[in-house]
Amino acid sequence: MRSTAFALAGLLLALGPASAQFTGPSVSGQGMSVAQALEARAGTYVTLTGSIVSHLREEYYLFRDKSGEILIEVSGQVWGGRQVGPENTVRIMGERDRSVAGPYVWVKTPSLVE
Repeated sequence: MRSTAFALAGLLLALGPASAQFTGPSVSGQGMSVAQALEARAGTYVTLTGSIVSHLREEYYLFRDKSGEILIEVSGQVWGGRQVGPENTVRIMGERDRSVAGPYVWVKTPSLVE
């Protein structure tokens, strides 16, 4: 029984680094425009590229691309200390959701586009 536990632990250690190098598809969301995101169902994972043009309140911002604008929610932890302004192009990945105020994207990952 002990040798089985050690073998399993060794196997898990051997698999650990390999899983960090996964290069296949992910659930980061389909790249789309703001106009498409506004029409997407709640719960759809989306990837948008554009600019965060203004801070509205608390964790809510206005995001814009060539097709339109959408409300986004970005928690303080997700920012990770990055400084982002309206002059920066950003790629956001998140989940399309809906509130009383209308559709919005709950951002899981913002990144600067060079």
